[in-house]
Amino acid sequence: MFRMLRHQLHPGVFLFFVWFCHLIGHQKVQAGNCWLQQGKNGRCQVLYMPGMSRDECCRSGRLGTSWTEEDVPNSTLFRWMIFNGGAPNCIPCKETCDNVDCGPGKRCKMNRRSKPRCVCAPDCSNITWKGPVCGSDGKTYKDECALLKAKCKGQPDIDVQYQGKCKKTCRDVLCPGSSTCVVDQTNNAYCVTCNRICPEVTSPEQYLCGNDGVTYGSACHLRRATCLLGRSIGVAYEGKCIKAKSCEDIQCSAGKKCLWDARMSRGRCSQCEETCPDSRMDEAVCASDNTTYPSECAMKQAACSMGVLLEVKHAGSCNCK
Repeated sequence: MFRMLRHQLHPGVFLFFVWFCHLIGHQKVQAGNCWLQQGKNGRCQVLYMPGMSRDECCRSGRLGTSWTEEDVPNSTLFRWMIFNGGAPNCIPCKETCDNVDCGPGKRCKMNRRSKPRCVCAPDCSNITWKGPVCGSDGKTYKDECALLKAKCKGQPDIDVQYQGKCKKTCRDVLCPGSSTCVVDQTNNAYCVTCNRICPEVTSPEQYLCGNDGVTYGSACHLRRATCLLGRSIGVAYEGKCIKAKSCEDIQCSAGKKCLWDARMSRGRCSQCEETCPDSRMDEAVCASDNTTYPSECAMKQAACSMGVLLEVKHAGSCNCK
């Protein structure tokens, strides 16, 4: 074919034709598909961009980016992704940990399949307190380094509240800086920063009736009172407190049910749990009706079904104290 064209075409046109064919062939080899990750099955998954050369695809240096050489139609890509678990002949951009930047708190490590992976490895060299700490999620961590690992693994908002195990009382809780210890409605001690100044109330819709029977101008005013008291007050219902004779006088917002506090002759709007997770032996609580419930969630379920307010007297069985 080339011999026939050579005799029929002008030499310059022929050379251009040869160069163009070479370019087309070169692009066909180089233009593949760029993927964001290589799955455990070895196939490329999560398509980033079709029609990219390997150099373009791997330029970012991002760990996990992979490339496939086959320049196939969109229908084939779709079939690979939906039915085949990804694209075959997957070529990862990074084969080693060389020049891999995993970001703060992480480092590159070769896994069991000899693939580079970013793992959580926070710098714990400057941590002076080696004992357990209470996180802002209400969970106790064996040390601050363990909390930092949990923060890296998908809980970016947790921080150290105070040193030591999470407590049910503010006794012996030393809060850092100007924060104050407060016991919330679930009897967990938290360190919070008290807002001493609240904006003026501009609408009656801001009023809240507290569980203590006091009307507060806004959520800010209620939080400030909670801080000064050192114990959670909680919201009974929206609006000003009324002299209710029963729950029939109280209108709760959507998704909440009024529970009557017979001891204080007050109603409280509460969220009712439809289902409770399987409880452990150490989750049993003794409620204010002197009944032992398998968990606090089960106690709240019983309260909702009876329409009465139940609170935790203490952890464990009522027969233990």
